[in-house]
Amino acid sequence: MKECSVEVFRSNCPSRELLDQIADKWSMMILAVLADGPLRFNAIKRGLEGITQKALTQTLRKLERNGIVSRNVIATSPVAVEYEITDLGRSLIGPFKALYYWTRDNIEAVDAARAAFDARLEEVG
Repeated sequence: MKECSVEVFRSNCPSRELLDQIADKWSMMILAVLADGPLRFNAIKRGLEGITQKALTQTLRKLERNGIVSRNVIATSPVAVEYEITDLGRSLIGPFKALYYWTRDNIEAVDAARAAFDARLEEVG
């Protein structure tokens, strides 16, 4: 494995690419939607207001490639596809929930910081 650390995220550090692929908003929300069990594509899409079909398809492929989600073809007529969190993906639910709770618990402080920042910009600009 390539050398990297929290202090220095080198450009060739594999964790950079993985963080980019699993810690984006759609990946985190897809895992939240799938937390209770497998779902078909359209059920996932209904649980994620604002996601496009293209973004959902790309994100599911990234998650599948990284072993976070599995894609299961169901032999029905017509053929159906279901997505499910893998054991590796389930190990992310705890950290993602902690991040969600942090955002929920701190949104007022963040909103205040944003307003103060924007006010300083208006004074200068």
